[in-house]
Amino acid sequence: MTSIHELSAASLLKIARANFSKLSSLECFDLSVLKKFFDGGCFNLSGNEIKDVELATLLLASADKVGNRQFDHARKFLNLCDFLSSIAGSSIQRVVHYFSKALREKIDGETGATTSKARESREGELSHPYETIVSSNPALITCFLKVPLIQVAQFVGVQAIIENVASAKKVHCIDLAIRSGAQCTALMQALATRDECPIELLKVTAVGTTSQTKMEETGKRLACFAEALNIPFLFNAIMVTDLKDISEDIFELNDGEAVVINSLLLLRHTLTQPDCLESIIRVLKNLNPCIVVVNEFEVNHTSPVFVERFSEALSFYTAFFDCLEDCMDRCDQNRRILEAAYLGQEIRNIVAVEDEDRIFRDMKLEAWRTSFTNFGLVEAELSSSSLYQADLVAKQFASGNSCTCYRNGKSLVVNWKETPILSLSTWKLCEQRKPSMNFNVKRRTPSK
Repeated sequence: MTSIHELSAASLLKIARANFSKLSSLECFDLSVLKKFFDGGCFNLSGNEIKDVELATLLLASADKVGNRQFDHARKFLNLCDFLSSIAGSSIQRVVHYFSKALREKIDGETGATTSKARESREGELSHPYETIVSSNPALITCFLKVPLIQVAQFVGVQAIIENVASAKKVHCIDLAIRSGAQCTALMQALATRDECPIELLKVTAVGTTSQTKMEETGKRLACFAEALNIPFLFNAIMVTDLKDISEDIFELNDGEAVVINSLLLLRHTLTQPDCLESIIRVLKNLNPCIVVVNEFEVNHTSPVFVERFSEALSFYTAFFDCLEDCMDRCDQNRRILEAAYLGQEIRNIVAVEDEDRIFRDMKLEAWRTSFTNFGLVEAELSSSSLYQADLVAKQFASGNSCTCYRNGKSLVVNWKETPILSLSTWKLCEQRKPSMNFNVKRRTPSK
């Protein structure tokens, strides 16, 4: 019987987990047991939903065998996953395709089947994970414009910035992951409408590790946009060899400007390097910002235990792929590029790689909160206007009802159909200081 309402991918995965829980309680199971086990009718599912649940159950069985180092059994399950999954199918079929590839690579790594040449090639694909985030790839930009999750978080961040620079005539925005500059354009639009305190200068400093040309192209686009809004504008691109090399003396600050710092999906890349996060926070504190805006994925990918990490990742990316399913056509080439070149690579790294080579290590808001507090920052409460802005942005999308927001302490978490996807938090110094000429930064007095 066909369901009256089509179930979300997360709901289908939940049914698959319940199935597998019963299956794993058996003393032993193999393909013959698995084929006889599932009865979709008892869940009142449609034919396609039954196929998706069966496929997800196969993937869970594969991961279980990998976790128990029963690689021959795992390969047999993965053969079926490969046959039944698709990069052009449902969200379950797509996500299983990438997780199946990741599990195969993990098996190859564990058994020594991966050649050194292949391993070096795969490592090269992620040699600059930071660029995945700051990329101005048209496909990536197109996808984010069609998906409410990032849009909601960005506009809430802009609202928080606007509220904290309300009396500032000169604003200096330091963007640690500028991408196409979408958040900067939203900031410009908000500043342009201020009547009580007209903006005299907006300066944007973008920080990057590679692709300086792309950042400078973004700067030129922002300059054109600022000119159209009649906003005095300066742009500076700063290159560092590594995120840990960010230091106070690379920034040029002028007296009288309010400094704001924006970090979108960047800090997740600092956790593989000892003391890197602490070093960055120390530098940011010394810049004396009036607000620090932080967006990160709301999921824990830091567990050293493979099964736990796999389970967290599967839930998270299933919801993310489900969001893309609702917001974009299945044949959309931009969607396929995002899934294959970005999300698929993240899945591969999280599932297949161990120790210091695993560079995607997301943490939930509570863990970030502990770290930032320990490093001397104070969480600032998002205003009611910010929450209203989040709801307003979500409603502009046809699928906006599936994108919901809720408070977590003083911060915000953005969900897709009840699965947390993004967190947005704002931070200040324990004691706000007035800029000083003795401050350990290149602080200049503007020439008259």
